[in-house]
Amino acid sequence: MKIICIGRNYANHAKELGNEIPEEPVIFIKPDSAVLRDNKPFYIPSFTSDVHYELELIVRIDKVGKAIPIEFAHTYYSHIGLGIDFTARDLQTNLKAKGLPWEKAKGFDYSAVISKFIPINDFTINNINFQLYKNNQLVQQGNTGHMLYNVNEIISHVSHYFMLKKGDIIFTGTPEGVGPVAPNDTLRANLEGHELINFSIF
Repeated sequence: MKIICIGRNYANHAKELGNEIPEEPVIFIKPDSAVLRDNKPFYIPSFTSDVHYELELIVRIDKVGKAIPIEFAHTYYSHIGLGIDFTARDLQTNLKAKGLPWEKAKGFDYSAVISKFIPINDFTINNINFQLYKNNQLVQQGNTGHMLYNVNEIISHVSHYFMLKKGDIIFTGTPEGVGPVAPNDTLRANLEGHELINFSIF
């Protein structure tokens, strides 16, 4: 299983981090050891003092595909969920300043929170609302219609570089409002009224 992530896919999020609007999807990958499921608690690693949450719509791939045309991309997934891309922002900032890859800041153990998946049937993929609450305070809200590159465009683009396989998961980017977590925080996330994430930070 691959975890394929798209960066800077909401214009306001790119702006809040001082990044340019990308001319094509920005891709990075997390290893399968990054997965955190079943609302298990997240433990802040000892190597960082500035871990940020990034809530994202996630898509699970149903079948093998390579160089998928956009018009057929919708046939490669049937379930969606929510994920949190935990980022060691201090590590990322230092690595980027040196022109180095920043996998350590994004792909560390348990940095990819994955919810249960629900059928796409009841939703319009380009008009899905989702929200993240930290300690019951709304901190992020997004709508897939605000993506720079929609889900089908992402699948097509990614599949030209990486063969997609059954069970692969795509994180589609985060809206603005990212921020730090601290011990004793709780994170809760909803997708169109369905609570899919609810866990604690230690």
